[in-house]
Amino acid sequence: MKTIIFFNNKGGVGKTTLVYHTSWMLAELGYRCLSVDMDPQANLTSMFLSDDELERIYSAELNRETILSGIKPLDRGIGDIARVKIHPIEDRMGLLAGDLELSLFEDKLSANWSKCIDGDEAAFRIVSSFHRIIQQEAKAFDADFCVIDVGPNFGAINRATLISADFVVVPMAADLFSLQGLKNLGERLGTWKTEWKDRYSRNKAQDIQLPNGDIKPLGYVVMQHGIKESRPVKSYLKWANRIPKVFNEYVLRHSNVPETRVENDANCLALLKHYHSLIPMAMEVRKPIFKLKPADGAIGAHYQAVINAFDDFKSLTNSIIRKATT
Repeated sequence: MKTIIFFNNKGGVGKTTLVYHTSWMLAELGYRCLSVDMDPQANLTSMFLSDDELERIYSAELNRETILSGIKPLDRGIGDIARVKIHPIEDRMGLLAGDLELSLFEDKLSANWSKCIDGDEAAFRIVSSFHRIIQQEAKAFDADFCVIDVGPNFGAINRATLISADFVVVPMAADLFSLQGLKNLGERLGTWKTEWKDRYSRNKAQDIQLPNGDIKPLGYVVMQHGIKESRPVKSYLKWANRIPKVFNEYVLRHSNVPETRVENDANCLALLKHYHSLIPMAMEVRKPIFKLKPADGAIGAHYQAVINAFDDFKSLTNSIIRKATT
């Protein structure tokens, strides 16, 4: 089982939409996929579940069927991780729902990250809780892939989640702020991996399944670029063609790499179009855009765009699979 986290500390780049569609395409290609919503805003959860289901889940005061239920015993100091309900989406798809109250766990994660330096067993249980919950439920679901969504920040929740993943995919927009976010991400990933390696060696509790923290960058996806004759338009190229060098230098830590155009960069997993009116149409019927039907409103040019979207996401997902399994 491979765990893949989609992360960029620059918001507004279509990250959650990308997680949603990649999850669906993994299932479409025959893989069992467990989607994990680790963003306290729970936007991925709201994309998957109906309004009635969301109201039922979040109106519960106790035993809420979200990731929160897995950490409650630890948060209250009365035990270790607990089971989390896997919400069935389709035969090969399941969801661990997010929760706004997850943000209240941030301070405890942060404090215990420091305590791990002292070899504190309880601290290791708390910091590794997300990793152990994801592994526990992935095994129960017999998942081939876990696809994880997190918020756009460098907080303790994201740190604990990132060190638990095997791979990271970086959604990008072709602009100045996304490039700066890419630099920040590369530097912070390096710091967290180093800090966790030191803490990992200090663990005294042999019964705790800790993540190794050796997260590997799979590549990046450039989202919502303009299209002209199947190529990004000139206004985007100024920024898009700077991505390969920044990704190599700051994320992969490679120096003296020859400059290349984004469409020729081996680290570029995909250049995805902005699908405009297809996105709200898909959200209305809670489907990925590549599964829209004429009955959903995808007619004429929209239906051709649906066919194109299927090819785009299939190509992207196959690239992710290939890189994650070789």
